[in-house]
Amino acid sequence: MTFRAPVSEYEFLLNHVVGYDSIPATDRFAEATSDTVSAILTEAGKLCDEVMAPLQRNGDLHPARLENGVLRTSPGFADGYQAICDGGWVGISAAEEFGGMGLPQTVAVAVYEMMAGACLSLQLAPLLSQGQIEALEHHASDAIKELYLPKLISGEWSGTMNLTEPQAGSDVGALTSKAEPNGDGTFAVTGQKIFISWGDTDFCGNICHLVLARLPDGVPGTKGISLFLVPKYLPDAEGNPGKANDLKVVSLEHKMGLHGSPTCVMQFDGATGWLVGPEHGGMAAMFTMMNNARLGVGGQGVGAGEGAYQHALAYALERKQSKTASGFIADHADVRRMLMEMKADLFASRAILMACARAIDMHTATGGSDWAARAAFLTPIAKAFGTDTGMRVSETGVQVYGGMGFIEESGAAQYYRDVRVTAIYEGTNGIQSMDLVARKMMDGGEMAFALIDEIEEQAERARATHPNMAESVWQACESLREATEWLVSQQDMQDRFAGSVPYLRAFARVLGGHYHLAAAMADQGGPREKLARFYITRMLPEHSALLAHAQAGAEGTFALSLDELAG
Repeated sequence: MTFRAPVSEYEFLLNHVVGYDSIPATDRFAEATSDTVSAILTEAGKLCDEVMAPLQRNGDLHPARLENGVLRTSPGFADGYQAICDGGWVGISAAEEFGGMGLPQTVAVAVYEMMAGACLSLQLAPLLSQGQIEALEHHASDAIKELYLPKLISGEWSGTMNLTEPQAGSDVGALTSKAEPNGDGTFAVTGQKIFISWGDTDFCGNICHLVLARLPDGVPGTKGISLFLVPKYLPDAEGNPGKANDLKVVSLEHKMGLHGSPTCVMQFDGATGWLVGPEHGGMAAMFTMMNNARLGVGGQGVGAGEGAYQHALAYALERKQSKTASGFIADHADVRRMLMEMKADLFASRAILMACARAIDMHTATGGSDWAARAAFLTPIAKAFGTDTGMRVSETGVQVYGGMGFIEESGAAQYYRDVRVTAIYEGTNGIQSMDLVARKMMDGGEMAFALIDEIEEQAERARATHPNMAESVWQACESLREATEWLVSQQDMQDRFAGSVPYLRAFARVLGGHYHLAAAMADQGGPREKLARFYITRMLPEHSALLAHAQAGAEGTFALSLDELAG
């Protein structure tokens, strides 16, 4: 089948649902008008449709591999990556002074989500570089910025992030990698890192690794961690790749999916690195990269879900089985239900992504602390719900195919295998949920209640044209308000954590109803109003069961002993 980037969907969301017009109204992004953004999305869509989508199966069937220590990427990936670079897409939101486009994150997230739908394995390479660019912009010395940023932004060099070690996964503070001062302003970095996406390529002149390690005087835990830039090749006096650094790819992981993206075990043996940010300030610097990376991973989930939906829909519109109005299985009630749920959840999760990205842009443009708080609150929801949606939609896509979905040649299973990791990396979805109910509620729920108030205000406005849908959203919002009041009153964090996942999902469900209602108001009598009615009538009610679970506390969760769990 042929992938079609959802350009028109993004244009509708930006112009009618999430309030994009506030972004070009600022001085910072005055040139990023709706017309300009539409032109950019159209060009990005062509790249996705014509260049990246044809590589989707190549990455799965012909995985990246190591040959005598040299990494070989999937057929066509080098040309695809070069096309991304030629379009300037690596530096879409990077600073113009170093060669970037300087566009809003809202636009960058939209473009990269479309890329993920076309070919997730390849999209991951420039996404990682984009994250490193942002970390260096905020924390690196001027000398590092001047040398590395232009090459990363052009795509000539690529970037990675090296956090995880065999004994230090989500518990980053348990890492043992060390960095010793060399006496000349550089450091000797030693240690092994695992799960390093795109730890090497055969189409970039240099690979720039951001590595977390501990200095000799670093205290145990996360407060003693520093961040280092460790390139594969040491730049020479002219800034070109010179002598090979003391690092290597030990092996590639054999994975469930994302076969076109090499996931490396990296070994650093006294490799030369440069400090990024202050000593022992590595986690703060890395989280600059990770926070927006989490939003980007949410986009990966939505993008993979979009690809799976289009793949399943195409099959449902050509497969004939039993009698239906059209003759195709798309007109069987249960198949139609699956397709509607897929489409409705993709809209909801995409709208949450855009709302979060808009908050980031408004904070960048205005410096307003309220925008920063909104972005921080929405980030774990966007990441977790976006990737949950990607998994759910991709799994449903296999079901639409029926028996053929279980056959690899159909390509349906690849979407599920590829997207599954997005709920794990950049902070598992469970950790996102715990972050939401703990750190993001340290304000006593102020931001949560502000969002709830906004949802109810829109529902009140919608009563004039959509009374039934408005009432459903308003009532769901009141239930969410009561659950949030209960949540912030809990002093034992285990009571919050035990219900954090259903609470996040319920919040996302209500946000989805909010954005679907906005779409219905903007498209009265049109297909988006019909989709909104389906979501609000059939999917929004899930919030009730989720909130009951969220408020059940921890006691029942720990009712069985460890021995009883095993019995």
